[in-house]
Amino acid sequence: MTTETHTDKPLSGRIALVAGATRGAGRAIAVQLGAAGATVYVTGRTTREHRSEVGRAETIEETAELIGAAGGTGHAVPTDHLEEAQVRALAERIDREQGRLDILVNDVWGGDHLARVGEVNTMWEIPLAEGLRMLDLGVRSHIITSSALLPLLARTPGGLVVEVTDGTAESNRDYRVNFFYDLAKSAPIRMAAALAHELGPVGSTAICVTPGFLRSEAMLDHFGVTEATWRDAIATEPHFAIAESPVFVGRAVAAVAADPDRARWNGQSLSSGQLAAEYGFTDTDGSRPDAWRYIKEVALDGADRTAQEYR
Repeated sequence: MTTETHTDKPLSGRIALVAGATRGAGRAIAVQLGAAGATVYVTGRTTREHRSEVGRAETIEETAELIGAAGGTGHAVPTDHLEEAQVRALAERIDREQGRLDILVNDVWGGDHLARVGEVNTMWEIPLAEGLRMLDLGVRSHIITSSALLPLLARTPGGLVVEVTDGTAESNRDYRVNFFYDLAKSAPIRMAAALAHELGPVGSTAICVTPGFLRSEAMLDHFGVTEATWRDAIATEPHFAIAESPVFVGRAVAAVAADPDRARWNGQSLSSGQLAAEYGFTDTDGSRPDAWRYIKEVALDGADRTAQEYR
């Protein structure tokens, strides 16, 4: 029987690490965990002094400040998750300062500029260095992070590992964008399943979570809109009507973390829309978009339905 207490801060006393929290889903997950009471360490490569190869201006310091503004405690730790020494130093710092780790969110990516989404590129047309870099960013970085942090997380029963990807186990059975992107985004689903097998016996849970059509900072910029005016982009891309804010997946992860029965999800691939239906949270506009169901039934299978029916 659980002794966890549900309050307006259900994650009070919990220690979380969101690896890859500079922007997008990672930033929103970190903020929502902090708003629920967790102390959140946030990592990434872009700081106020250094910009990563992604080239965007969002920083991990800003993410930590947003956590504070939401009522939580955030610690920004510049970390390149492809550098084992940096990641092990991060683990040692969390152990030294907190003595435990309850939630590990593995959201490291930063490879969209290499993915060439929307273009048709066969495996042999993509420069090998670019393809292997995608695998480094989306797979190797996750492995290094888990190797360094799981000994700390597994020390205390009840831990949660969240692999973040693009796509569900069902959707990722089909070809995604190109050879390297397909591998990079399918791997976290399998990682969660494998880690679930290994963490279950020590009382911890591993899952994979995906947002739907994410209104990330980069996506908003791509369409030339803001979060306030995002619906203007529907005229250019009708499927954008099903888009969700990053807050939605943030609330999804926070809901699972606060669930005393979260072990029922162990090893599963879950979407923000699926978890919203289960836990009852909404996006910032009060809707519950189910993008992956919409993509399958309308965008791919041609059902005569509207995006509004999936919100």
